[in-house]
Amino acid sequence: MIPTIWTWLTSAQNWVGSFGIGNRLAQHVGYSLLVVAIAAVIAIPLGLWVGHTGRGRWVVSATNAARAVPTLGLLFALALWVGPHIPGRAAFVVPSVIALVLLAIPPILAGTYAGVEAVDPAARDAAKGLGMTPRQVLARVELPCALPLLWSGLRSAVLQVIATATIAAYIGLGGLGRFLIDGLAQADYAQTAGGAILVCLLALVADGVLALVQRVVVSPGVSGRRRRRRGIILAPGKDMGHGNVAHTTRA
Repeated sequence: MIPTIWTWLTSAQNWVGSFGIGNRLAQHVGYSLLVVAIAAVIAIPLGLWVGHTGRGRWVVSATNAARAVPTLGLLFALALWVGPHIPGRAAFVVPSVIALVLLAIPPILAGTYAGVEAVDPAARDAAKGLGMTPRQVLARVELPCALPLLWSGLRSAVLQVIATATIAAYIGLGGLGRFLIDGLAQADYAQTAGGAILVCLLALVADGVLALVQRVVVSPGVSGRRRRRRGIILAPGKDMGHGNVAHTTRA
C-alpha cells in the first residue's frame, strides 16, 4: 500500500491540471488564509476590547460554547439556507467560508482576551502613571504582553481551519478534501491516503511557519527566551527582596 501511495504522490500527472495536487493545494491554502484573516479581523479587536475593559466576557463564553456545534452539520445547514440565494459557484464557497470563520473565531478570541487579562496590573498602573491614555496602554503595554497567548490562539485556529476545510469539500469547496472524497467514492485508497497525508503535511508546515513568525513578533522578554538564553535559574527559597544573595546555576 505504501509504494502505491508514494507513486500517487510523486506522479507528475497528479500534480498538474485543475484537478491536480498543485491546484488543490493552492485552493486549500487560499481558503484557509481567507478564513483566518476574516476571523482575525473580527476576533482580535473584540478580544482586545473585552480584555481591556472587562466588559462583555459573556461573548467569550458564548463563542467557546459554540464550539460544541457539529461543524459538518453547520456546513450543510448553511449550504441549504444561504446557498440557494447566491448564484454560481459562490453558492458553495460562501456557506463554507462562513462556517469556517465561525469555527476560527473562538480560539483567536479566547487567546486574545486571555492574553490581555493576564497582563500584570502593576504594568498597567506604571503605564498610567507615565501619563498614557487608555488607548496607549492597550497598544503599548497590553497588546505586546498578550501576543504569546494571542498567537497561540491564532495557531490553533489555523490548524482547525486547515483540518476542517477538508470536510467542507463535501459541499463543493474544493481543496485537498476532494482527494479524500473522490478516493473513497472511486475506491482509490492511494488517493484517499495521499490526500490525508497532504493535509497533515500542510498543517505541520503552517504551524512551523507560524512558530517561526511568533519568535520574531513576540518580544524575547515577554516570551521568556531572554531568560532561557542567559541560563540563569534562581535557587528556590531565596528572596531577593530581603538582601539574600540568590544562588544561580547555569542551565
